[in-house]
Amino acid sequence: MAGSLQDQLVKAGLASEQQLKHTKSKKRKQKRSGAATPDAAQREQAQQAAAEKRARDRALNRQRDEEAKRKAEQIALWQLVRDNRVPRADGDRAYNFTDGKALKRLYVSAAQHRDLVDGRLAIVRHDDFYELVPATVAERLAAAEPALVLVHNRAEAEDGEDEYADYKVPDDLMW
Repeated sequence: MAGSLQDQLVKAGLASEQQLKHTKSKKRKQKRSGAATPDAAQREQAQQAAAEKRARDRALNRQRDEEAKRKAEQIALWQLVRDNRVPRADGDRAYNFTDGKALKRLYVSAAQHRDLVDGRLAIVRHDDFYELVPATVAERLAAAEPALVLVHNRAEAEDGEDEYADYKVPDDLMW
């Protein structure tokens, strides 16, 4: 009696070879399908991992989109300065200004110097250089990136009523 129970039943005539094969294949299929289908805990864990991966992917995509948008804005600002810069090849007057803590000097013509003082021109940083641009361009740059505009003189707002507006100050007044 060294055989399995199934073999013994076939030898005794209580089961046929066909029934034996059918039972073996049925057991094999149950084992295979049982190992392939995870239980509920594994399925929930897989769904949670997939959800976390989707969230990470969305965050990464959002970060990439923001970086691409920032680069596109910087390129647009760079092109705006490049297209609207005022040439200053014949500059003979020094205009001093500050860039952070450093004192810088830019040579401009007399008309450009007057326009800088009056606020019709502005000095902006363009790569590692400084450029003169019209005031309208400087305002657009200041709205997008305030650190680029280094010098933009604006007329101070009048208060409306000056207490001493009726009094003329003589030119030869000595203090």
